[in-house]
Amino acid sequence: MTPSPNTRRYDLDWLRVIAFGLLILYHTGMFYVTWDWHVKSVHAGRGAEWLMLLLNPWRLALLFFISGVALRFLADKLGPGRLARERVVRLGLPIVFGMAVVVAPQSWLQLVENGEFHGSFWKFWPQYLDFSSDFSIFTPTWNHLWYVVYLLVYTLLLAPVAPFLSKVMAGPGERFTAVIFRGRTGVLVLLTVILLPHYVIQYTLDPLFPTTHALTNDWANHAHSLLLLVTGFLLAKDRHFWDAVRRALPLALTLSVLIGTALTVARFHRETMTDTGWALYYFARTLYAWSCILSLLGLAQRYLNRPSRALTYMTEAIFPWYILHQTLIVMAGFWLTRQGLPVWIEAPAVILATFGGCALLHELVIRRVGFLRPVFGLKPMARPRTLPAPAE
Repeated sequence: MTPSPNTRRYDLDWLRVIAFGLLILYHTGMFYVTWDWHVKSVHAGRGAEWLMLLLNPWRLALLFFISGVALRFLADKLGPGRLARERVVRLGLPIVFGMAVVVAPQSWLQLVENGEFHGSFWKFWPQYLDFSSDFSIFTPTWNHLWYVVYLLVYTLLLAPVAPFLSKVMAGPGERFTAVIFRGRTGVLVLLTVILLPHYVIQYTLDPLFPTTHALTNDWANHAHSLLLLVTGFLLAKDRHFWDAVRRALPLALTLSVLIGTALTVARFHRETMTDTGWALYYFARTLYAWSCILSLLGLAQRYLNRPSRALTYMTEAIFPWYILHQTLIVMAGFWLTRQGLPVWIEAPAVILATFGGCALLHELVIRRVGFLRPVFGLKPMARPRTLPAPAE
């Protein structure tokens, strides 16, 4: 059954939790591949790069799409003014606190590993907060929190026009999607036409603006990410779109497997790739990413659209986990890789320290300490209800 447009989308709640969980594993992988990152394991090599390359094209795209869906439900509930105010608090406080406190150990250990700083974190921290410090990296910085920064900016841009867009999609927009997503041609439209703006961006802005995550001069990344967010916002409650997602599942899954396999084979033979081959590679990579997203949306719609106590808990927990995870990876990895452990012990230990640290800090500290809840994106602690005094 296609989900009702106005009911709680438990399937997307599950996907959000899963996507953030995969993001934590991806960043753990960054410690072990040859690509540039904050700190590196002594065991870093190319072994896991093929798997990282299969995850990389769609992991954040899925999050921006789901964020757009969530934003539509929130905008319809709160209205533009209250939406903007609520998001500034719920996202703005974690950004400021995260940059000042949570991310600081990442920069400290990165500079220690590079030989630019010698000394304790407490000696480093005042210099980190000094915007005039002469480090090779800009400090204070947001590192992995760039996603939250971009999400806040996009929300503030979208909030004033949100009621108009919702009204359009409830009227002429729904009549339009009823036509384009109908029948077998609707599945092909879903798989191809929605990608056309991304192909335009890919061949115009991508070569000019490499991804920086610095907010400024990151126009290609903005174009892709904002477009995905708006797509999720517009189609969040469109039953014709979600029905097409359900019908597209077999084809989307097949494309994901076939194209993913072809991309992996191509990467293993990258030395023989011509310019035309690389152009086809990046064209197929975009189709692969969208096929994976549609596959996950379809699978979640079919198997995960139901509430559970675990989902309720993780829906709250996953954002603090996201804020914490990269600092825990960097700290655990920096120490463990200097202990002379084989990789088959070191890597599980880094993963266990990261997930375990996130779970313990959230459960024992963050969710129970009133002033910490807002700076990790949680609602303030509910005040206990006072009972009326008994009549004498």
